[in-house]
Amino acid sequence: MAKKITPYKDSQLDKKKQVEQMFDTISTNYDGLNRVISFGIDVKWRKKVVQMVSETNPESVLDIATGTGDLAISLAKTGAKEIIGLDLSEGMLAVGRKKINEENLSGKIEMIQGDSEALPFEDDRFDAITVAFGVRNFENLEKGLSEILRVLKPGGIFVILETSVPTRFPYKQGYGIYSKYLLPLIGKLFSKDKVAYSYLSESAAAFPYGEKLNNILRNIGFIDVQHKPQTMGVATIYAASK
Repeated sequence: MAKKITPYKDSQLDKKKQVEQMFDTISTNYDGLNRVISFGIDVKWRKKVVQMVSETNPESVLDIATGTGDLAISLAKTGAKEIIGLDLSEGMLAVGRKKINEENLSGKIEMIQGDSEALPFEDDRFDAITVAFGVRNFENLEKGLSEILRVLKPGGIFVILETSVPTRFPYKQGYGIYSKYLLPLIGKLFSKDKVAYSYLSESAAAFPYGEKLNNILRNIGFIDVQHKPQTMGVATIYAASK
């Protein structure tokens, strides 16, 4: 089980509400900060996710924790007739809707506010489901993954893109210094929320990755589970089916 890390430790709110408020606050700066923090490599990772989904020829795709819609917009290249982006943060969704309008994709991509742990969809609804940098923000990881399994069609594909921690020297040591000191500093320089990027680095370090997450997925009921570390292990792509 993932260790529970919350953005604002002195708050009386639960993790879910804290995460929603945090992303509302940083929504207007989020895309630019992502490019800076990842040195632009996150774009390459998302392309790999899109390629994996494209190979299954989906008609309907759900992108959970869609944020400002980067992955949802890229998923339009899969040829899916329907793409739904879901997120807790209305602030992030508002930015995403503007981007979708600019790409003339409003007829294909719908952005809705919703809870990943109580998905507003019937069973066996989607051919493909994706989550990019979002599963570590689930308040109850197992509950969120169980909901994803419920709404995924049998034979459908589920793909996670998530941060992870390199295990080899010197990448492990370099990543530790970067995530502990440089990432929060960059967040403070560019964001109104001084806590947000400290939380993001802390939650990434505490989240189960690699075979640990594979085993959680298998215990939930997913099959054909596999993972592929990216860029010396600073991120990992997981794929599973139902």
